[in-house]
Amino acid sequence: MTAVHQFVPALLPRDATGEHTLALRDALRDAGWASDIYVEAAHDDLWPEARYFEEYAGRARPGDVLLYQVATGSPVAEFLLGRPEPLVLYYHNITPASFYETWEPSTASKVGEARAQLAALVPRAALCMAASAYSAAELEGLGCARPAVAPVLVDPARFAPEPDPAEAARLAEGHGPGAVVLFVGRLSPNKAQHRLVETLWWLRRAHDPDARLRLVGPAVTPAYAEAVLAFAGELGLAEAVEHGEDLTPAQLAAWYADADVFVCQSEHEGFCIPLLEAMHFGVPIVATPAGAVPETLGDGGLLVGSDRPADVAAVVSRVAADPVLAGALAGAGTARLRTFAPPVVRRRHVELLAGVVTGPKVAA
Repeated sequence: MTAVHQFVPALLPRDATGEHTLALRDALRDAGWASDIYVEAAHDDLWPEARYFEEYAGRARPGDVLLYQVATGSPVAEFLLGRPEPLVLYYHNITPASFYETWEPSTASKVGEARAQLAALVPRAALCMAASAYSAAELEGLGCARPAVAPVLVDPARFAPEPDPAEAARLAEGHGPGAVVLFVGRLSPNKAQHRLVETLWWLRRAHDPDARLRLVGPAVTPAYAEAVLAFAGELGLAEAVEHGEDLTPAQLAAWYADADVFVCQSEHEGFCIPLLEAMHFGVPIVATPAGAVPETLGDGGLLVGSDRPADVAAVVSRVAADPVLAGALAGAGTARLRTFAPPVVRRRHVELLAGVVTGPKVAA
């Protein structure tokens, strides 16, 4: 049987790369191909779905195609460089080292190593795929001819749990008369939560004195996370900024349900799945153009031409104060989400891989 086996550094739950890998594995099997997942590490709950990457050497079969999910550095990359099978790269994106140099030099070094691995893998690849045209342009700059764009596989059904009642009640009690601004993403310099804090300052000063900011995501860069919260304190916003970590899906649904506007001022995104989450939950989106944000958002929200917090605050205030505009943006987000429907994205991935796989071409 023809096989397309995936390799990923870490298989983790509630992780964009991990969920994409699992969803693609199912799509490949549904297409009639054998497909297993090989990893350097996996969450305890997901080891039944994976094998250690070095086991592949004893399981290789003629005609295998190997697909590497590229999002970080890993010994998996070195292993694949030494394999003879056709290699496909799927590039989720690697944050540039410059974002970490001030905060975590060790992370900046690791990111630099990851990008060096990517540069070595590109000439080896029979096909380069990317989550966005933005990321595809990076691959092209590394020498990949005609990289293909295929969005991340995301099943909106995973966003669907009913909001946790206790969390919803707690959030409603603390909502207050002002607008609640939400952003979801790890606390990391490239996500630019410090800009959101400054936007909140302008929003409260010029438009909505009771506005609040809620940030959801792990503090993966602790020094930056501490600086963001300290910055809020220096601006007199300590009580107006709330940070949530380790939320269950139902708790996260409650945070979305209680939000008035989802605001993204990230400085680097390879795709940005939280935009799709906000679309799913009907939260109007305001964003600034950076990385893949404009192409993921499309016409599903308001893209502010200026990244100045004062300008973003003015737009957020207008959306929060105008139910008709907010409703129209929420509806636009719902329509935009159809672009990323699982059957459409699955078909795209399978069609691209069919050009590399030896044997009969199959459909998703």
